[in-house]
Amino acid sequence: MPSSITIRVQSPAHGTKRIEVSLYDNVAAFLAKVQDEFKFPKNSFVVYRERSKTQELKSSRSKTLDTYGVKHGDMLYMVTKMGWEDQTDSVSMVETKPVKYSQGSAKVTEDDVDQVLDKMDGKIYRERNEQLCRHGPKGKCLHCVPLEPYDEEYLHSADPPIKFLSFHSYIRKLTGGVDRGKFAVLENISCKIKHGCKEHPPWPGGICTKCQPNAVTLNRQKYRHVDYIMFENPFIAEKFLNFWRGTGHQRLGMMYGRYEHHKDTPLGIKATVAAIYEPPQQSSNGSIELIPDENEDTVNAVAARLGLQRVGWIFTDLVAKDLKLGTVKHHRGNMDSYFLSSEECIMAADFQNRHPNPCRLSPEGHFGSKFVTVVVSGDASNQIHFDGYQVSNQCMALVRDDCLVPTKDAPELGYIKESSNEQYVPDVFYNVKDEYGNEVTQLARPLPVEYLLLDMPAAFPVEPQFTFHAGDSIKPFALENRQRIGEVQDFHAVTSYMHQFPADKFLDAMSDFHFLVYLATSDMLPLRGKMDLILEAVKNKDEGVAHQWSKTEEWGTVEQLMNSSAPSPPPRQGSYVGVNAVPLPPISGGASGAIWTCNHCTFHNQPGNASCEMCGLPRS
Repeated sequence: MPSSITIRVQSPAHGTKRIEVSLYDNVAAFLAKVQDEFKFPKNSFVVYRERSKTQELKSSRSKTLDTYGVKHGDMLYMVTKMGWEDQTDSVSMVETKPVKYSQGSAKVTEDDVDQVLDKMDGKIYRERNEQLCRHGPKGKCLHCVPLEPYDEEYLHSADPPIKFLSFHSYIRKLTGGVDRGKFAVLENISCKIKHGCKEHPPWPGGICTKCQPNAVTLNRQKYRHVDYIMFENPFIAEKFLNFWRGTGHQRLGMMYGRYEHHKDTPLGIKATVAAIYEPPQQSSNGSIELIPDENEDTVNAVAARLGLQRVGWIFTDLVAKDLKLGTVKHHRGNMDSYFLSSEECIMAADFQNRHPNPCRLSPEGHFGSKFVTVVVSGDASNQIHFDGYQVSNQCMALVRDDCLVPTKDAPELGYIKESSNEQYVPDVFYNVKDEYGNEVTQLARPLPVEYLLLDMPAAFPVEPQFTFHAGDSIKPFALENRQRIGEVQDFHAVTSYMHQFPADKFLDAMSDFHFLVYLATSDMLPLRGKMDLILEAVKNKDEGVAHQWSKTEEWGTVEQLMNSSAPSPPPRQGSYVGVNAVPLPPISGGASGAIWTCNHCTFHNQPGNASCEMCGLPRS
């Protein structure tokens, strides 16, 4: 007789499992193995010898399975105790983690705009055609029945034509039909070897069809995650362009705003830009190099409290043509040039990978990205023009898995790396028509990056919108990281900015994104972690809450510093009121002509300075 036997244990809710035990194991040890196999809490179940719930196997260290007559291959029956049904179900679900492609990842919290669009009907309603419709006012026919949001004929006939489906229209197309999207799933492409294959040595020692990534054939993506980019008002762009106008060097910024419903596209999404933050960077007239930003998390936190988020990035590529006329050269976006260079495509893909789009239809919980790219360059009429782009999901995968690199001498071409001992790179192909009109498949070495691009309009509304205060008579607060052109963010800039506003316009003064970011990141001011109330007031435009925050101790300290740093009139050296009169003392109260040391940063200042040249704080 074998010493090891297999016992089958059946549960109505969790199926049947096989358990290897010794014939002479005690019942307590056997029940412990059952608990581990089913992942149940202790003492939450009962095991019976018979299906009729008789001959219970009670936990005992003295009795063995042989005592109950249990033999090799026997079936035992398990029942969950009352009150433990929900707990055992949840434990089992967490441990097994079943993937249902028809439902995707149900626990994903999608963006607000996605939740709104998901509840919308989305159909394109048409008026009754007086010439073609032969029915009554309440009837419908082929000429006036509502169209689906992915109807190609309607999209092509729109003015202007809609080149791409919106993402939610694409989802409706997937989930439509007879099966109602039962098998719809959005899977992210992977270009990496699946690790853990035990049938061969790891790469480069071997590879098989189970762990080898599939070859990629590049196709023009039929949908886009964002359909329109809107700047709230011209002041946002003007402040950003002033850097190039003053230096001739290019500039890069991060756009903060909201994703909203775009009504001109069926189930469309637009990125509304409310502010542009300029991270640390080094630039010239033909290049931009980003520097790590230690304030990035704080800026994102401030934006989140204001109801904003990063929606994209923007950069200039401007070359002046005629300084008197104010024209710029048209050197990209035409047939002889490119729309985005391969380096810019790779950078856009990297940003999109950092900002994935939450999606419940994807097993990974995310699919694609809403992060957009805006290029400021010259158009065909030599005027400054804004163009919006995104890269495809295929490009995101190639960049994420380090397969795509730029070419050295052709900015419009990328290059797919070749496999090496350190990395396996799958084959990447694209289709192109030859000189005879035949469609030919070519290896993506090199690769025209136009296969990876999605374009979208970027413009300004007819009626300007203002999340933050803007006025012609008010000089806005200095922008960050612009010391090169004399815009310095310091305490003197804070004082000068605040003195433009009367006391009853405190909320307007605080409604400046760059000013709020400076207050939240400055080490000299006692406001770190103390700005939640004022950020909430700016978000809701609540003057009462803003007035309440202005009475706090922290802001009171800032006001005292500003009042004491206000410029004072020059000291009076000598003044006589009559013959033999005693001269009056200087207005400065006996200030000496010696160099004085700042109490805050210990910098040595000139005698006539009322505030420190280094930190900007007042002398006393």
